[in-house]
Amino acid sequence: MSVPYLINSDKGYVPASQRIPSVVKHLVSDRAKKALDLVERFVEEECIPADAVFTQQIREAGDAHSSNIVGRFESHPSVIEDLKKRAQELGLWNMFLPKNHFKEEGAGFSNLEYGLMAEYLGRSITASEAVNCAAPDTGNMEVFAKYGTQEQKAQWLKPLMDGKIRSAFLMTEPQVSSSDATNIEMRMHKEGNEWVLNGQKWWSSGAGDKRCKIYIVMAKSDPNNSSKYKQQSVILVPADTPGVTVHRMLGVMGYDDAPHGHGHIYFNNVRVPDSNMILGAGRGFEVVQGRLGPGRIHHAMRSIGSAEKAMDWYLARLNDPARTPFGKQLAEHAIQLERVARSRVEIDSARLAVLNAANTIDEGDAKSALKEIAEVKVEVPGVLMNVLDRAMQAYGGAGVSQDTPLAQMWASGRTMRIVDGPDEVHMIQLGRNESKRGGALLKRIEAQKEKTRELMKQYGLKNEDPLAINRVSGKSKL
Repeated sequence: MSVPYLINSDKGYVPASQRIPSVVKHLVSDRAKKALDLVERFVEEECIPADAVFTQQIREAGDAHSSNIVGRFESHPSVIEDLKKRAQELGLWNMFLPKNHFKEEGAGFSNLEYGLMAEYLGRSITASEAVNCAAPDTGNMEVFAKYGTQEQKAQWLKPLMDGKIRSAFLMTEPQVSSSDATNIEMRMHKEGNEWVLNGQKWWSSGAGDKRCKIYIVMAKSDPNNSSKYKQQSVILVPADTPGVTVHRMLGVMGYDDAPHGHGHIYFNNVRVPDSNMILGAGRGFEVVQGRLGPGRIHHAMRSIGSAEKAMDWYLARLNDPARTPFGKQLAEHAIQLERVARSRVEIDSARLAVLNAANTIDEGDAKSALKEIAEVKVEVPGVLMNVLDRAMQAYGGAGVSQDTPLAQMWASGRTMRIVDGPDEVHMIQLGRNESKRGGALLKRIEAQKEKTRELMKQYGLKNEDPLAINRVSGKSKL
């Protein structure tokens, strides 16, 4: 059965390639447009219908196990493997590695082109993994591709790119404010040709999956280094290394996100060889910053997709003829139409901001796009939460229950204001950098006022600027 992937009352079915914002359409290759249409149809016709199957298979695995939560995390729904086979048949695989940095490993798309595709992946809980573009594997694969040795790539990157294993990224710690990574306390010290790790990590996304075979771990290797940005290193720790214990899995607003999950992990005298070091001792910040920039774009565009899905559910509810509060269909109430309009403005504006950030990375690198990345990191989760809130309100009790996807989407979306650096960190960075322009702007405005005073005299007019006060004497300059 074919599922319509876009309904437009005026034009019928319009594929995604024809809805690319005009301001960036010239940056999208014909090959990417074809892939974008395939992604949209794959998500709408195959992944979204399979989402409920995926969830039910996890639930049944839990019910069949003596410990429900253990059963859920030991599950591996067969439907996801079927979707992966289908994605590979369609040529939809590993689209995320940008062509300007990963010509050999990647599928050859730009960050902007993949950003458009990621929007559709964000509409389904199975789609990203089905095309092997799921977090945290995408960021981890970028680390291997960008910084890994040939041996590390052969051992870990290849099976990750083949979708045979999964991975986790371990940076955050429960006992410190990890939004400032210089606070990271977990220690690693060298003994002979080995590094020994002791400490704990949490919010280790992906650690619950039984297919998770490798951790990328940030720890403090040189606590006495005069530069606080050279005290940390990033090293590879196989998940089955002696001394590694997954202490517990964390819930997200009541959801455990099985089988993927978010682990709280203990390290007790964990030993790994020096050859597992990424890039070199003391270069942890370089690795982490190289990983997080593109990943934030991926999160942002998937969040745009989630917002569009929330909008779909919202509009469907408003136009359900069975819903007639106070004698009128919901779509006839002005307050709902205003909320719909505001949601459309917010989503479309946020999309353009994300595409601009992606293109800025394409034209340089993540470092050259710090401002644009920070902007969308702050803006997009807020837009998603706004649209979800309006949709949930329209559904009433159903909106906060398990009977629609909205509540779980809200729980997941709310975490986006925290992951990859909380909003506050990016706001401080944005504000500080923007404020640096203040001195030059003050001089420009004063020069313009001086020119105004000269023009006033030239035309025989009185200058009535009340702010024209001499800062030394306190007397007016008029």
